[in-house]
Amino acid sequence: MKPRPILSVAEMTAADQAAITAGTSGVTLMERAGVGAADAICERFAPRPVRVLCGPGNNGGDGYVVARILQERGWTVRLETSAPPATHDAKLMAQLWRGEIHRLGGAEGDALIVDALFGAGLARPLDAEIARLARAWQATPERVVAIDLPSGLSGDTGKPVGDTAFAAGLTVTFHARKVGHALQPGRSRCGEVVVVDIGLENSAVQLFENAPDLWLNHFPWPNADAHKHARGRLIVISGEPWSTGAARLAARGGLRVGAGLVTVFARPDALAVNAAHLEAVMLRAYETDLELEQAAADVDAAIIGPAAGVSDTTLMNLLALARTGAALVIDADAITVFRDDPDELFSVLDRDDVLTPHPGEFDRLFPGLLARSPQRIAAARQAALQAGAVVLLKGPDTVIAAPDGRAAVNLNGSPWLATAGSGDVLAGFIGGLIAQGMESFEAACAGAWIHAEAGASFGPGLIAEDLPGLAPGVLAGLWAEAQG
Repeated sequence: MKPRPILSVAEMTAADQAAITAGTSGVTLMERAGVGAADAICERFAPRPVRVLCGPGNNGGDGYVVARILQERGWTVRLETSAPPATHDAKLMAQLWRGEIHRLGGAEGDALIVDALFGAGLARPLDAEIARLARAWQATPERVVAIDLPSGLSGDTGKPVGDTAFAAGLTVTFHARKVGHALQPGRSRCGEVVVVDIGLENSAVQLFENAPDLWLNHFPWPNADAHKHARGRLIVISGEPWSTGAARLAARGGLRVGAGLVTVFARPDALAVNAAHLEAVMLRAYETDLELEQAAADVDAAIIGPAAGVSDTTLMNLLALARTGAALVIDADAITVFRDDPDELFSVLDRDDVLTPHPGEFDRLFPGLLARSPQRIAAARQAALQAGAVVLLKGPDTVIAAPDGRAAVNLNGSPWLATAGSGDVLAGFIGGLIAQGMESFEAACAGAWIHAEAGASFGPGLIAEDLPGLAPGVLAGLWAEAQG
């Protein structure tokens, strides 16, 4: 499969217009969209009373098609409008409707609701009556099917345009997801998202759903003649004796994802506690940043930051590792230690390095950028450009961005990952993949997806120590997909 794009509203409009310019009429596209939405509804619901709410624009035109198709298939359909159709194509579809047209806001009941009031391009708050309906149905989103995007949400941010927006159990959109489907809070308000192919083409797209079709062709599966040295050498820098667990979690994650040789580097006073907990992961002592630089001269990737300490030691160790040529995965304390001089960090980064901040850490390196940006994707992209490295901005809607403008949004995030140490394992997954030769952007995307799948597969009760052991099940599924 090809990577699945995520489009802005402007990009979707351009794709529509390109198809129309090439000879496909807007009415044909609207008919395809409405039929596809009706098919999705019929696949998920038995025939029942349904209220189709149509707005004045092309989203409402899609709604007229849905109402007609459902009625033809034997459903009891009540069509309600907030205003008469105002676009050429919507007017034509309204003329094909064979039934009464009611004003919005009729009898309540328990009918299925089809929200075709406003699509992803909405730029103003919902009016009072529509906002009232949105609030009334928010408690029962399973009753609501949204056409394109729940009305009231911005297609470019996922945020309500005004004070409120609809919430749906099913959203049927067309050609590709929009940003509003991918980012919170929009993602939670969309429920299941079904993408209907209506025959459009993509131009140059740089934002994608983070799924295996984006990176599986680049996954570093071992060859038949592979040996441990050929599968990548990864190191992880340990913290102080009382803060060593995070580095071991990262190391175990790197080992489980396939790195051939994984070594924890520790100061002499942290050797004993690490040695008591390590088996296949190796252990090596160092005393100064110069010793670390020399010892790490031949490694492929290095992870620094998990419980490393916000100290001059961590700062100097990172600068030493940057001189080795190893790809760096920089997390936690190794981010925070540069909060007073982010440019010092940026000056030593390369485009194969990866920063993995949560929002608080992100703000320490890029003060105010999240607040100034329209949404997380724009912030992560600007950060990657500024840092000259890959940036993985953690969250329920994790964004991975590369300095060249490519970006991906994780759609399989799991709330069970909200546990101490989870991010350390994520750093290990990413570092382990980079050590095996995977490009850093693809490795960060793959690591985030594997991490989320592992968390979801375990569910309630998950702790970080579980995650490395869950990776083989996820990898087995990817291997089967790659072979199929």
